[in-house]
Amino acid sequence: MKTIASCVEEILIAQPFLEEALFRQIINFSALSEELQKPISAMLRKPVKTGAIMMALRRYNPPTHLRQSQKLKGVLNQLGDITVRSNLVDFTFQNSETLIKSHANVLGNFNPKAFYGFSRGIHESNIVVSNSEKQQVIKNFKDENKIGMQENLSAISIRLPENNSRISGLYYQIFKRFAWEGISLYEVISTTNEFTVLVENHLVDQAFSAIKNLNAH
Repeated sequence: MKTIASCVEEILIAQPFLEEALFRQIINFSALSEELQKPISAMLRKPVKTGAIMMALRRYNPPTHLRQSQKLKGVLNQLGDITVRSNLVDFTFQNSETLIKSHANVLGNFNPKAFYGFSRGIHESNIVVSNSEKQQVIKNFKDENKIGMQENLSAISIRLPENNSRISGLYYQIFKRFAWEGISLYEVISTTNEFTVLVENHLVDQAFSAIKNLNAH
């Protein structure tokens, strides 16, 4: 059975920016209660008083990553080197029994100084390379089913602290910053202690600034 508290939680989880603003106490509880009155009344199918909504907002228990904001800030301050590589090409291929062989053929003649990234999903795989290696991929994957190809991309790689896997909310903070700045990500590549995002070339300066400013707040 739905309650006012469960409706408030459902709305806040769906709107993380609102949730964070509430936790940081930079939002007016009374105004927010009035804003939520109509949707919560619709969810419960009965009139709801703003006072009851305000009480639920004050009692709301924020997720761990918001409660541990100071610990998270410490990790953000420890972000390592940020590396930018431009003029990249992203290929998407359907997975097949021969895909790994095609992949091995590319690596056999690959320029070690060129950018390279590979990720394999359940149904498809992505290969990101410097534009100089584009023809190598096209040649060796000519018999594979190419789902898509995107040129004019840049990669921004961030070295993460070794304890990053134990800090909840770290990736949330990174993605939130991009969303705040209106930066759309084309691809994400992640290893244990390194995080790489691909953006279109014209967004690279804005994305780089967004990452640099992560440890400024």
